[in-house]
Amino acid sequence: MSAYTLGIDYGTNSVRAVVVDCANGANIGTHVFNYPTGEQGVIIDPSDHNLARQNPQDYLDGLEKTVTEALKAASATADFSADKIIGIGVDTTGSTPLPLNADGVPLGLTDQFKDAPAAQAWLWKDHTGADEAERITALAAEHRPQYLAKCGDTYSSEWFWSKVWKCLNVAPEVFDAAHTWVECADYIPAVLAGVNNPADIVRGVCAAGHKAMYCDEWNGLPDEEFLSMLDPKLAELRGRLFDKAHDANTKAGDLCDDWAAKLGLSAGIPIAIGKLDAHYGAVGAGVSEGTLVKIIGTSTCDCMVAPKANPLKDIPGICGIVDGSILPEHYGLEAGQSAVGDIFKWFVEGVCEGDDVLYAQLMADADKLNPGQSGLLSLDWNNGNRNLLVDPKLTGLLLGQTLYTTKAEIYRALIEATAFGARAIIERIKEYDVAVDRIICCGGIAEKNPMLMQIYADVTGCTMQTSASDQTCALGAALASSVLAGSAKGGYDSFSEAQAAMTSVKDKQYEPNPANQAIYEDLYNLYMLVHDAFGGVDESMDLGHVMKSLITIKEQQS
Repeated sequence: MSAYTLGIDYGTNSVRAVVVDCANGANIGTHVFNYPTGEQGVIIDPSDHNLARQNPQDYLDGLEKTVTEALKAASATADFSADKIIGIGVDTTGSTPLPLNADGVPLGLTDQFKDAPAAQAWLWKDHTGADEAERITALAAEHRPQYLAKCGDTYSSEWFWSKVWKCLNVAPEVFDAAHTWVECADYIPAVLAGVNNPADIVRGVCAAGHKAMYCDEWNGLPDEEFLSMLDPKLAELRGRLFDKAHDANTKAGDLCDDWAAKLGLSAGIPIAIGKLDAHYGAVGAGVSEGTLVKIIGTSTCDCMVAPKANPLKDIPGICGIVDGSILPEHYGLEAGQSAVGDIFKWFVEGVCEGDDVLYAQLMADADKLNPGQSGLLSLDWNNGNRNLLVDPKLTGLLLGQTLYTTKAEIYRALIEATAFGARAIIERIKEYDVAVDRIICCGGIAEKNPMLMQIYADVTGCTMQTSASDQTCALGAALASSVLAGSAKGGYDSFSEAQAAMTSVKDKQYEPNPANQAIYEDLYNLYMLVHDAFGGVDESMDLGHVMKSLITIKEQQS
């Protein structure tokens, strides 16, 4: 019996729906909806480069449009019909929390707050809570060090509590009007399930554990005493959030009659627990012990799993280690870089005012250069450092320019910088006895930029593979719902069975070039020297204040 599942992938600029064949993971129908609000779907503030919000209405409009159009596209497959969809999975960016009223409606959709930026979804790359994150880190280090140990010893401005507390500090009227806050990854499945009571929203441990300091070891979310040290109102909010977060063995609900009618699907099919995009991407890429899955997009997210049966050390400087965040019965490890594709976009489209033609030209010209030939070295911190320094106030840097430096040389140096940042993360993970046996890359950049993939292989010394699916995040979400549906419905009874059937890698892979490796070893050592100096790691040469002083002067003059 043929069976299909639906994966819905909410990205930074768009949402896509993918119809997946349970037999082999093939994509038989897809549609993309670009968010219409703001600049390429992001609400920004020219006076504050840290602000990034989204309109919840874009999420809902995109949900209906992408699913109905993807189903139309899938109808070209001979044996497909919508009633053969046996489950739905959802992944989103994160941490992307939304404030809800007592009826489960996002405040950004109410007349009172429709024009208030603080009432919208706080997109993952919103760094306005940097000061709050620093305060959370300081207080936790003093009073709750166990909280920090699970998230790399530093709490990030990209994460849940930083954003909620920032809202309280700058828009108290929005905070007071919010009955609760919910991650986008939990909100969309709740919408599909017809959940109106916020207390009934099923929360996923993926976002809760990696972004909100949730852990069963300390009975869930941070305790009220600690939250009161931040602000008593945060302690009061805790009771209106949730007590328990779940892994992918638990469903978020069943498709309600209303949304079944809108989408043309059968009511009652299971909805998989919501996860962050990269974590379902890891599932869709076939993650297993020893495999690092690298989701390369506007930013990057690196994901690994480790069986719970094996002891696992806390790893300073990575985003977290969470029980069940990627695969059930496994610890999920997350790390990443705050900007990768966004850096290339900034340079090519922003600085050079180019388009796809210029991208292709720069790639061709940069590919002709030897490692180190440009004399350039760059830091990949244009949107702060997510790991290992966890500091959003760090900025980009380009060293070695001359009067003859070209666009192609700079473009290659920026790619090399992101490769060096990737290696720093891998080296830290290995340092704590987690084996990295292979790397699988996903995302459009991995598909379209072979030069980047070769540079990554040369810099890291690892063979770089590419997921066979060009929609791994949506595939992972769809795969999870096939497990919930079970073999009786045409799905699977375990994640291992589903991954064996539905995931694979492409034949083309990128092997390290020994000659290039030798040059990149020298360049990487220089990168780490500059990394530690400007990152405040090297006390004998601490230049970290330079970047932050420049930001202070910039803010004063603005």
